[in-house]
Amino acid sequence: MIPPMADLVEDADALAARAGAARIRVLIVADVRLYRDGLARAFKHEDDVEVVATAAVTEEALARATECDAKVILVDVGTNGGGAVACALAGAAPAVKVIALAVREVEDEVLALAEAGVAGYVTREQSLTEVFDAVRSVAAGETLCSPWLAATLLRHVAELARHRAPTGAPARLTEREQEIVALIDQRMSNKEIASRLRIEVPTVKNHVHNILEKLNVSRRVDAPAAARGASRI
Repeated sequence: MIPPMADLVEDADALAARAGAARIRVLIVADVRLYRDGLARAFKHEDDVEVVATAAVTEEALARATECDAKVILVDVGTNGGGAVACALAGAAPAVKVIALAVREVEDEVLALAEAGVAGYVTREQSLTEVFDAVRSVAAGETLCSPWLAATLLRHVAELARHRAPTGAPARLTEREQEIVALIDQRMSNKEIASRLRIEVPTVKNHVHNILEKLNVSRRVDAPAAARGASRI
């Protein structure tokens, strides 16, 4: 017996609704409109992914992340300020998975993104197919990154373990942290330090936070003296 047409239409609508619910909702954030529109167009060929909105690398991105109920946010960090936006989005919306696109293979920048909670990384040399794979991986609760990025993150974990001090002893500063303490001692601001070291301001802020924790001080101005005291122990 052939089901009534109304039942067939209802079943088709239910299947479509379930398919839509299962699709991964993506927000694309990039400063260049041609870049974000081109990426959004490329995703139209992926049945399990839906681009629900795009935004420029501004405060607009933070507002759109809440409005469109995205599950994954792709952020172009290859332009000025992109890294800061990725970090801000990862902090403001911890339930949403953030993927950094066009990541430079610069250790400080990668570690700043990782410490902010960015879930996925696609370098400048990776392909569009790898972008699609990264979206699916982070949506499934996994982290997908290049061998270089994986090695960088593992080295950082190993370094943290080596520098973890016994209870009551001061933690050792990394070489980069020692550089930043020296610049703080010269009364340089975070912005000036970022310019001197050619890294982003959020990266400097992350380092300063770690320095204050290691030296057990609350003010950055106290860090140089605390570091000198720790070196004599």
